[in-house]
Amino acid sequence: MPYELQPDGSHYVNGAYVEDTAGAEIPVIFSATGERIATLHAATPAIVEQALVAAEKAQAEWAKLSPRERGRVLTRAAQIMRERNHDLSVLETYDTGKPLQETLVADASSAADALEYFGGLAASLTGEHIPLGEDWVYTIREPLGVCVGIGAWNYPTQIACWKAAPALACGNAMVFKPSEATPLCALKVAEILTEAGAPAGLFNVVQGMGEVGSALVTDPRVAKVSLTGSVPTGRRVYAAAAEGMKHVTMELGGKSPMLVFDDADIDNAVGGAILGNFYSSGQVCSNGTRVFVQKGIKEAFLARLTERLKGAVIGDPLDEATSFGPMVSERQMTIVQGFIEKGAAEGARLVTGGKRIDRDGWYLEPTVFADVTDDMTIAREEIFGPVMSVLDFDTEEEAIARANATEYGLAAGVFTRDLARGHRVIGQLRAGSCFINSYNDAPVEAPFGGVKMSGVGRENSKAAIEHWSQMKSVYVRMGDVEAPF
Repeated sequence: MPYELQPDGSHYVNGAYVEDTAGAEIPVIFSATGERIATLHAATPAIVEQALVAAEKAQAEWAKLSPRERGRVLTRAAQIMRERNHDLSVLETYDTGKPLQETLVADASSAADALEYFGGLAASLTGEHIPLGEDWVYTIREPLGVCVGIGAWNYPTQIACWKAAPALACGNAMVFKPSEATPLCALKVAEILTEAGAPAGLFNVVQGMGEVGSALVTDPRVAKVSLTGSVPTGRRVYAAAAEGMKHVTMELGGKSPMLVFDDADIDNAVGGAILGNFYSSGQVCSNGTRVFVQKGIKEAFLARLTERLKGAVIGDPLDEATSFGPMVSERQMTIVQGFIEKGAAEGARLVTGGKRIDRDGWYLEPTVFADVTDDMTIAREEIFGPVMSVLDFDTEEEAIARANATEYGLAAGVFTRDLARGHRVIGQLRAGSCFINSYNDAPVEAPFGGVKMSGVGRENSKAAIEHWSQMKSVYVRMGDVEAPF
């Protein structure tokens, strides 16, 4: 085992591991076996206080550095992360249950991409000069201060860095609370940042449940809150942050549409549907879980999909041959089983899957329902598991209207050989992260985020800088001041 699964302390504060066993116990369970692999403790008020004090002190020191010096630390952290990609990926697999085949290419590597990208961008974060005749205005891009990041359990390493990298590049400090279901990975991110030269206290990790998150979000020293999570959690956190007029980024859930037109390349469309429904055992917020297939190719699509799902290698996620792993927790598996039961009860046709797999751990079969109608529960609510709903449609106009008939708006995809149609349809779909003849690509260079109930703000790309900094404008008068008296 490359890393010890039991960390030196539950929290990472002020550049070191700390422990306070007075906090509630957080068992860390390996979802492939159901075994407890570590025990952590939720942060006590004393730990939260230590983290915020450390962050405030480090932020003042960090903001005094030149942007290029800050960028250098992030770039060095990215390099360390790449060198340790294998060990970090194994830890991620233990933390989440996701197959090593996936974590090796999608998790620590994408986290390193974020650190590298924003490390490279740091020195370019300048203001502007605005000439006004003799007078002029100049703007200064300033950090917000101490920021709080709240992570989800599906991509713990990536989410920590998607938040930390732009935050730190802009001169902020961060206190990060991982999901209690996956508490291990963010601790390694903190360790690596310290090793790369970040001042002690710049990136702190505190564990805990809702009350720890609430203590952080409502603290007056906190300038910004960034959450990745569900819509109900997002509503609560957004409301609490609004009370203190804090900056927020909310990256929430989705019930995203994927439109497959009858001229689409069926294999590519099926591949997109597999990526958008079964990667990470379906535990991805941007998943295209409402697959609208034009009637002319519906049966061909379902036949090819069923055939390709037979190729899923279900097994030990630590075996690189495995391509489909367990759900993150028993609770999440039970929730998804409830949705599968509702799908069948409400009249959807079960094409394949639908059962729990007879082995240790929390495995569900990749499940496909066809003949799904817009009013069925499985077509309306976010399931966050390996359940695909296939709906059929006749016309482009109908597909667009039905695709948009949801409170969510995180992602959308279109498969068609007619590129004019691809752009035309995407132009009318109300979603933040869209794909044509592809699905779920999330390069750090592209903005990521949703509209409607799927969130506010954007992560990644240059767009993220606006969410982690603020502008000060300075008016300079070169002549005399005229006053009425």
